[in-house]
Amino acid sequence: MADSILRDKAKEFAKKTVFLCRDMKTNHKESVLINQLLRSATSIGANLHEAQYAQGTKDFISKLEIAQKECYETEYWLELLFETGCMTKDIYNDVQNECGAIRRMLISSLKTIKSKQV
Repeated sequence: MADSILRDKAKEFAKKTVFLCRDMKTNHKESVLINQLLRSATSIGANLHEAQYAQGTKDFISKLEIAQKECYETEYWLELLFETGCMTKDIYNDVQNECGAIRRMLISSLKTIKSKQV
């Protein structure tokens, strides 16, 4: 059931990011950066959803690893948007913490499944 908790968190994070990006687009001109954040943040959940239908353990691991990479990319865009004044420190900290929590869950899940392969 841990993976469904992870998928739920990723979906909620994606929805939160969609609303955040909408808000930023109305107030700032960095639409290219905002679109990058939107793509990477929503890709996390998309890859986790896809992992449910993996064709085997290797495919499952691959989807989780892609989701993990998207977390790292999302953290980069969040940091860049914060440092350029597109979001407040409170919003940045909140969204960054959520992304970090998802990343840590992915790391843990990957370690667990890889240890069972040996």
